[in-house]
Amino acid sequence: MSEPRSWLFVPADSERKIAKALDSDADAIIFDLEDSVAPAQKEAAREILKDLPKRSGGPEWWVRINPIGSEFHKDDLHLIGSGDIHGIVLPKAESGADVTRLAHRTGSIPIHAIVTETAASLFGLLSYRQPGSPLAAMSWGAEDLSAALGASSKYDADGALSFTYKLARSLCLAGAVAAGVQPVDGVFADFKDEEGLRSEAEAARREGFTGKLAIHPTQVPVINAAFTPSAGDVAHASQIVAAFEAHPDAGVLSVGGKMVDRPHLVQAQRILERAR
Repeated sequence: MSEPRSWLFVPADSERKIAKALDSDADAIIFDLEDSVAPAQKEAAREILKDLPKRSGGPEWWVRINPIGSEFHKDDLHLIGSGDIHGIVLPKAESGADVTRLAHRTGSIPIHAIVTETAASLFGLLSYRQPGSPLAAMSWGAEDLSAALGASSKYDADGALSFTYKLARSLCLAGAVAAGVQPVDGVFADFKDEEGLRSEAEAARREGFTGKLAIHPTQVPVINAAFTPSAGDVAHASQIVAAFEAHPDAGVLSVGGKMVDRPHLVQAQRILERAR
């Protein structure tokens, strides 16, 4: 599978919710051992994950472990390497050093780091650019960040994200691209607001994100659609690629009555890769 479009969180202590997640069309499922599982339920959640049936095909399975330094972190790592777990989601990462530290214990298993959940994390977004790192994706979160900063709200009076959280989002996007990993947009909390989710997901795609976190199975189809290139996008990208293949020494070409250059070619190649 190419980069997942939809990353669906599901509490790892709820077999009912896990069944619904497995029934969804999510590209990646994140079994959550962190925020959505109470401390008293974490061991039971690990046992549920250990007992998940083997399967072939389907979505990628990831586990969000508890943060480095928490009392639950080491016990969570016992799950890694068992079953069909594809990768680890690391919450509250503050720098690339945290990814390196985790990788020393987990080897080459892919890591998806959530990189904007503490005040210090905003100063380390370029540090994830490390050769040979198992880092596969970076996403951002506003809920934990607003709590860490002591904010009463993460929204302006007009309902838009405040500057601080827009900054965190942009730094995540730039940091992920700089590191050569997938940039994943954060959650849209109101799972009943389909139009709001569609608008946010499409805006994220236009900016450069290639996937989005989900907190409910009903969000998955909207997210998948937003991050799937349309037939028109694919046709136009194919024209650009074909034009440069026909004229490999050209710097600028006319395609569809508009001038395109090498950056347009790179964008077109990415669209075709996502479409595949």
